[in-house]
This record gives sequence, C-alpha cells and structure tokens, in this order.
Amino acid sequence: MTRPVPRRSFRRSLGRASRRVVGGLRVRLVVTFVLVALVSAVTATALAYRDARTAVLQRTQNTAVNDLRERVAGVAAGLDLPPDQRSLSRFAAKVSEGLGARIVVARHQDLSAVSDAYADTEGRITAELRAAVRSGDGARFQRVQWRGDPYLVVGTPVTYADGDRRTSGLEVFMITDLRAERDDTAALLDSVRTGTVPVVVLAALLALLAAGTVLRPVRKLGRATRELAAGDLGSRVAVRGHDELSYLARTFNETADALQASDAELRAQEAKARRFVADVSHELRTPLAAMTMVATVLEEDADQLPPDAAHAARTVGAETARLSRLVEDLMEISRFDAGAARLNASVADLADTVRASLALRGWTDRVTVDLREDVRAVVDRRRVDVIVANLVGNALRHGAPPVTVTLAAPGGDRVTLEVADHGPGLPPEARQRVFDRFYKADAARTRDTSEDSGQGFGQGGCPGEGEGLGQGGFGQGSGLGMAIALENARLHGGTIEVGQGPQGGAVFTLRLPLRHPEEGDG
Repeated sequence: MTRPVPRRSFRRSLGRASRRVVGGLRVRLVVTFVLVALVSAVTATALAYRDARTAVLQRTQNTAVNDLRERVAGVAAGLDLPPDQRSLSRFAAKVSEGLGARIVVARHQDLSAVSDAYADTEGRITAELRAAVRSGDGARFQRVQWRGDPYLVVGTPVTYADGDRRTSGLEVFMITDLRAERDDTAALLDSVRTGTVPVVVLAALLALLAAGTVLRPVRKLGRATRELAAGDLGSRVAVRGHDELSYLARTFNETADALQASDAELRAQEAKARRFVADVSHELRTPLAAMTMVATVLEEDADQLPPDAAHAARTVGAETARLSRLVEDLMEISRFDAGAARLNASVADLADTVRASLALRGWTDRVTVDLREDVRAVVDRRRVDVIVANLVGNALRHGAPPVTVTLAAPGGDRVTLEVADHGPGLPPEARQRVFDRFYKADAARTRDTSEDSGQGFGQGGCPGEGEGLGQGGFGQGSGLGMAIALENARLHGGTIEVGQGPQGGAVFTLRLPLRHPEEGDG
C-alpha cells in the first residue's frame, strides 16, 4: 500500500502558475487590443492626412492653373510682340493684378519681368519647369521648397490666337505661397493625432472588460483545479454556453468525475486489502502460537535428537519465529495504513531509552555510543525502541564495525540520532528504496540465520511493553522493519534519512522534534 504524499508545495506552485497564466492572458489581451486600436488609429490618421493633403493641394493647383490661364488670355491680347522691357514689365504687373498676392514672372527670350521687383524668383523657378513650359504643351506646375517653405510654381506659354496654336516665345510663371495649405493640413494632422489618445484609452477599457468576461471562466477553472489538486475531488465548474471555454469546463468536469470514481475504487480496494492483511494476520496468530510452542519444545530437546532431526528442529524453530515476526509486522503496518496507530507519549530521557534498547538486545558491547545526556522529551518510548532496534540491527548485520550511535540536539528544537557503520555502504539506488516495504538490497543475506538474527531483535519495546512491534529489518526478517521505523518517526513528526559516511558505510539519521515535557500530554 502507498500513503498519500503531501501536496502543499505542489498546490503552492500550481496556484502561482495559475495566477501567472491568468495575469499573463489579461496583459496580453489588453496589449493586443491597444495595439490593434493604435495601429488602426495611426493607419486612419495617415490615410486621412494623405487624402486631405492631396485634396487641398489638388484644389490649390487647379485654381492656380485656371486663374493663370484666364488672366494671361485676357491680358496677352493687348500685348505687342516682340515686347520690350517696359511693355513686358507692364504685362507682368497687369497679370498679377487679378491674382492676388501671387508673384508673376514674364519671360521673352532674354527679357524677364517680375510683378514684384523685390521678390527673388531664381530659386523658385527651376530649370526643369522652364524646359517643360518652353516645349509649348500647355500649362505646367511644380511644388518646390524654398528656404524651408513650400511653394507652387505654375508656368504656361503664350500662343497665337490663330488655329495652329503656335507659341509666341512669351512665357508666364506664377508663384503661389503654400504655407497656408501646409498649416491647414498640419492642424488636421494634430487634431487627428489628438483624437488617437481617447481611442487608445477606450480600447484599453474595452480590453479590460473583454478580459474580465473571457478570463472569469478561466479563473474559475483554475480555482477548481487547485481544489482538485488539494484533494477536493468533488470540485466542479459551471458550464455555460457552447463556446471553447464551456467545452473546456465540460472536459474538466468529466475528468474530475473519472478521477473521483477511480479514487473511490482505489480506496475501496485499498481498504479491502488492509482488511484482508489484518484478517489473515489475526487468523494466523493462534496457529502460530501453537507452532511456536511446539518449535520451542523441539529446540530444547534438539541436543537429544539425531543430527538431521536436530537441524530440522532448529530450522523449524527459526522459520516459525520469522513467520511470527512477519505476522506481527503486517498487523503493525496495517494499523499505520488504517491511521489507527497512536502515540503513547510520556516524558523520557532519550539517552536512557537508547541504552535500554541496546541492553535489551545484548548490543551494548558491540556498539560505540556518544549520547548527549539530559535530553528529555515527550515521546513514545516503545516506538523509539523499535526505531533504534531496526537501525542498529541493520548496521550490525550488514555493516562493518565499529557501529556508532550518536545522540545530539544541534538546533535546540530538534534531536538527532545517528547510526553509522563502516561497511561498504549502500548504492544510490538502494538508498532511494531502503524504506520500501519488502525491499532487500542484498538478496544473498535474506536467509541469514546467524546468531545476530536472534537474541531478541525486534522484540519491540521496553521490557513488558508490547510484543512484537517492529520485528524484522533491512535485509533480514520480514522486510518491513525499516518501513515501520520510518512510520514511527513520522508519527512523532520526524523522519529518517539515509546517506553515506565520509569514510564509507551507511549513515541513518533519525530526526525528531524536541518536544519538552510541558508540551506533551503526559
């Protein structure tokens, strides 16, 4: 049978993982919403800015081209060609009169006239635009940057009024300031950019609401999972809707149902197995008692029997004693499995308890002790005796001398009892399984019937206290001794650890909480 393993650390890690997952999903969902809203707002802003800027510039360009054409057509009819400088200047001034604040430049071969005598036009009328206008294909325009400001330059050739539309050699350019249009589009961009902030904030709020709606079932599922891990197999989650989360909740409930059914079945089987072992052990006690009496009589008269009969009598006696120890150990381990084992605690001097356990089994001269005196605590002396008997007995059988027993209280609130030998020690795989039931590291020694295996080993308890508690041991006897020793340590709130000594050999360390007499129950 296996005992449930504490899951406190697992529950803590599962809870932390669940909180991280839920928090991570919320953060990712909000970030995703905000990013989508931000990308959408930026895209909309860019498209709106582009379209608005194009519309404003297109309207300005069309207006400028039409105004220049109409004004040139109205003024050029009264101009004599070829013009002189004076007439060309007058022509540029007349064309400019109907165009507002725009600058007009008129060119005819080597002559040039500007409507504003103080305006610098060389940097704004490019050679590329002049070449395009000189080709005579109609009005041309070009946007230029001059001294950091935008300008629109429109140029058109003046043609004769006859049918062949021949160019007269007169070219007219108009320079339009675009700073107003630039400011208008910039103001539009600022307003759209300012509107992006509330859009992002609104998206974050909507994301939080959506996250709460989506993650609420996830949190409930995480809570139910933690409860299930804590042992509450009746934990379930409500199933609502027909989406993926409801499908997940339904699957969780089905899994929990199956787990609860399996757990109930396993518990029932475990209870039946415990009852079976206890019943069998109880039923075997009566015939074993009779067999033990008969075997004892045969062993007493073995010296008077023929050699073969004497050997058979001694073998029957040893095997009967071994079977009796196995039955007692099975009954004891059944009490542990059923949770029926209880401490009969009283104030005890631990050093005297260890000495009494060694003296009872005749091991005083075979064991080196280093016992701290005046270590008094509330313990069950009978169960401590079982632990000492198993640990020291195994060290004597399977280790090498000297075997040392050390009692210390290093921390003030805990006491340690260390049993060490100087044998070959235990391999790592054996150290991991040394407290398993019926595990024997050295199968060749499991049938050892030497003198060490007798002499009262496993007569658990002090004289007159109980019978047969903790018989057997590691690699000898029932194979349950080390498991019983560990259960007795746990019953006291302690544990037993196994390791390797610095000079070889196995080291078993019993650690018990040092409960002072005033803390005990007498």
